[in-house]
Amino acid sequence: MRTIQTTEIIEKVRKLCINAAYYLEDDVVAAIRSAVKAEESPLGKSSLGQIIENFEIAGKEDLPICQDTGIAVFFVEYGREAHINGPLEEAINEGVRQGYKDGYLRKSVCHPLTRLNTNDNTPAIIHISMTEGDKIKIKLAPKGAGSENMSKLAMLKPADGIDGIKKFVVETVKNAGGNPCPPIIVGVGIGGNFEKCAILSKKALLRHIGSPNPDNALRELEQNLHTAINNLGIGTMGFGGTVTALAVHIEAHPCHIASLPVAVNIQCHASRHKEVII
Repeated sequence: MRTIQTTEIIEKVRKLCINAAYYLEDDVVAAIRSAVKAEESPLGKSSLGQIIENFEIAGKEDLPICQDTGIAVFFVEYGREAHINGPLEEAINEGVRQGYKDGYLRKSVCHPLTRLNTNDNTPAIIHISMTEGDKIKIKLAPKGAGSENMSKLAMLKPADGIDGIKKFVVETVKNAGGNPCPPIIVGVGIGGNFEKCAILSKKALLRHIGSPNPDNALRELEQNLHTAINNLGIGTMGFGGTVTALAVHIEAHPCHIASLPVAVNIQCHASRHKEVII
């Protein structure tokens, strides 16, 4: 058994919050640069160029990429042989509290009815799963409201099948238009139940952009959806063009024989995510 101090978790999470807001991951940068080459619209190319200039300035000047620094969403893989000398959730929330303060990040979390701000961007949304080993992997994906508000969930009928899934995903992106600040990454969760497919769709956004799905059927569906979405012509920031989505990623889970849950979680071009292993 290996003991991990909550003070270390707090400091790591603090840094994750700041770094996620300031610096894009390499896979996102590469995808956006590739999009410039693929985009056929002159206005689209120009808009993508401005996006690149924005994240380059943010990185050099240590500034947030976007004014909406999001609600902090964590996926934690907790090794069975690891022991923490205090509550994990409290440590993560304290790290968020410090990170959003020290990084001068906008605090956007409020009570859902009174709309009173919590003033420190907590509580975070934390998903914890157990794994083997004595380490803890913490993945952070700050999620802004512009893209999150365009996300949808549907309880399809099994008879709707793959065609029904395609229709729902493409229509969701079409209705979103330029609101989620495309080019977007589309996370799709299929199966499980009502809440499981939503979590899967969020988790799908953390996959390395463009990495192949290990499941052949899901990989083919990702490719078909990616093509269909780019054929919508929404383009960068909704100005029109041939690149609306940088990628479509699907996570799936077995479901009840009488149900076909599908969730679509849309991510803006600033697909912020960072991770650390403790």
